[in-house]
Amino acid sequence: MHLRSHESPYALPTFMTAPSSTTSESATKPVWLTLAPVIFLLLWSGGYPSMKIGIQYADPFMLLLLRYFLIVVVLGPVFLIMRPPLPSTGRQWLHLAITGLLLQVFYFSLCYWSVALGLSAGALALILALQPILVGLFAPWSTAERVTVLHWVGLVLGTIGAAVVIASRATVEATSVLGIASALGALLAITAATLYEKRFGSNHHPVTANLVQCIVAAVTMFPIAWFLGDMHVEWSLPLAGVLAYLVIANSLIAITLLLILVRRGEASKVSALFFLVPPVAAIQLWVLLGETMPLIAWFGMIIATIGVALVTNPRARAPKPAEPPKV
Repeated sequence: MHLRSHESPYALPTFMTAPSSTTSESATKPVWLTLAPVIFLLLWSGGYPSMKIGIQYADPFMLLLLRYFLIVVVLGPVFLIMRPPLPSTGRQWLHLAITGLLLQVFYFSLCYWSVALGLSAGALALILALQPILVGLFAPWSTAERVTVLHWVGLVLGTIGAAVVIASRATVEATSVLGIASALGALLAITAATLYEKRFGSNHHPVTANLVQCIVAAVTMFPIAWFLGDMHVEWSLPLAGVLAYLVIANSLIAITLLLILVRRGEASKVSALFFLVPPVAAIQLWVLLGETMPLIAWFGMIIATIGVALVTNPRARAPKPAEPPKV
């Protein structure tokens, strides 16, 4: 089943829906949408240094619980003022909740837990950089997308470039077996969330989607934080800054952009953006926390960039098979 904007009565505004042709898209594409991948990369990559700082002041599950609680507090009044439409059917509610569980609960919980268990943020970024490969493997069966040879070349180059960047940093010490297993679980969760949203997601208003998913996440995270964590919180200015960033930049803005990009483009191509997350995160860790990045890492970033360029090249798009005529 393909995602089409007209299939839902609660479609995104026209500036968020995909035009019917490439020519029309290039002619009417707004500036913010052109910059959206760059903004997403910067904000999403900033989650790594924020996570590394935040778990020093709070239990990882408690940190996520506070994050989702604050998102609901921020979005609640916005929802009441804007009154965007809610899902119209039980199936739409279910799909929205499942995407929220996969992305907000499983993905982020496993990411935070892996770092708390001793896995370095660099090793986590390297493992998660394999996500586009998994999307490329499963996209033909889950979303009916066709992945070409050029796609695979780009995906392999992206993985190599990301590996060079992370492996060149002395801080990568993937010594925790349980931490690695948790990171692999996060990898599966973000892959499943991307494919599930592409196939079953409806064009809900971003405020509605974020609010519903974060309510589901907050309700789910409370028992997880209670039984698996110690509910520890050391209130401080750094923790307040981390929460502000995670709520506004990493959750409200970055995830909204991710959902919009997934709905407008093919899942395998959109996911290729994650190849650039490790090098961008490495730069941010260097600037914010003083972690040095060797010269060879810059060559890795170039390789990753070439890989992304190949995957997102319009010539890499394979023509979809013609649909049989309807009787």
